[in-house]
Amino acid sequence: MAQLKGMQGNEIADDFNIKTVPTGRWGYTWDVFKNNFWRLVLLNILTLLTFAPAIVVIIFRFGYLITLGSQYPFNASVGYPFYPHEIMSGLAERVTFSVDSLSYAMLIFSGFIAAIGISGSAYSIRRLLQNGEFSMKGFFHGVKVGYFNTLLPVMLFLLFFYSTILVGDWMHVVGATGGNYAAAVTAYVFIIIGIVLFGLYLGWMFSVGVSYRVKFKDLLRNSFVLLIGTPIQTVFMAGFSLIPVWLLMLFVSWSTSGNMLLGLLAMIGFIFLFLVGVSVILISWLSYSQYVFDMYITPAIKAEAQKANAKKSPKELAEEKAEADRRTALELLAAGKSELIARPIMPISQDAAITSVGQTFTRASISNAAQQRKTLGAAIAQYEAEHANDPVYVEYNKMFAEREKAVSEPENKKGKKGKKKISAENLLR
Repeated sequence: MAQLKGMQGNEIADDFNIKTVPTGRWGYTWDVFKNNFWRLVLLNILTLLTFAPAIVVIIFRFGYLITLGSQYPFNASVGYPFYPHEIMSGLAERVTFSVDSLSYAMLIFSGFIAAIGISGSAYSIRRLLQNGEFSMKGFFHGVKVGYFNTLLPVMLFLLFFYSTILVGDWMHVVGATGGNYAAAVTAYVFIIIGIVLFGLYLGWMFSVGVSYRVKFKDLLRNSFVLLIGTPIQTVFMAGFSLIPVWLLMLFVSWSTSGNMLLGLLAMIGFIFLFLVGVSVILISWLSYSQYVFDMYITPAIKAEAQKANAKKSPKELAEEKAEADRRTALELLAAGKSELIARPIMPISQDAAITSVGQTFTRASISNAAQQRKTLGAAIAQYEAEHANDPVYVEYNKMFAEREKAVSEPENKKGKKGKKKISAENLLR
């Protein structure tokens, strides 16, 4: 795979830490899903709330078509022979084309609101996949940092989807009016293939955009590299992630079949999809994306101390820093206080030298050397006692005693005016 630019170390993880998965990625994801089921339900409902405008547009489309169907000549009570066949040919298809051109244009604008729920849920699910934590604050933070990177692929997909719908409706109009149907079908097949490939690319654009802070050109380039580098895996995981969509289409067909048992199963399926449908799509795709990221990008895994600090408040971190500064200052005091200056040291003189014992010696020479050491020790102790109160030693020790006391004592909470805070930086100033 070609090199991915601008991603290493730029993970969007402001209130959680990137970590390696201790077990297999898919087993770990299943554990996250089981242990956080009701959190995923909450995220799903929050996301569906932002889908409300899109749902309203779809309901409006069906209602508009039903209304026009009851008014136009092709309804059940009015038709041929009251209206000529030339008027009826392709009329239903043209009405559908007109309604879809209006309705799905409105659907594009609903993407501005839908991106809010998708971006917030994506960040929250990434956080769950990393450390199992969830908060509403994290959801809204995800909207803040990932909205525009979510809006871009959503809007591009809706624009391409809009074009696909119109090409499909145009194909039906051409077929009903006797035009070049083969050319229309060919165009429709090509645009279907195009939206599938473009949708896979936008899926990677979404994953990169909500996971990393990258430049726009790197976002476009890296998304293409990831798609080309993992084509088979991406196609398979996209199909797997969209299982809720395939089930929704199946449940819709069951609900209109007229079979009571299938209708009941469809109702249960609708409830399940309402609870976790969108969350299943996001957790499946984002888990797969993270799996690919881990293969080709070295994550910025923080040390255990940094992980612990990420959970602490600014006040706690400030208190810990102040305590660390005090300990550092004490260490500098201990290292900086010189014994050569802190206490009197008797000057070296020739008279105080101890006679060395040669290669040949007697018991008397050893006894003499020991006596000289004893005499020298007494002289040193006497010299220290006589000069202990000399100003140079008193002032030097007093300076370090005051500084050690200031560093050892906790900072005055009332902040007395004029009191200088002792730290490693100003210790000897």
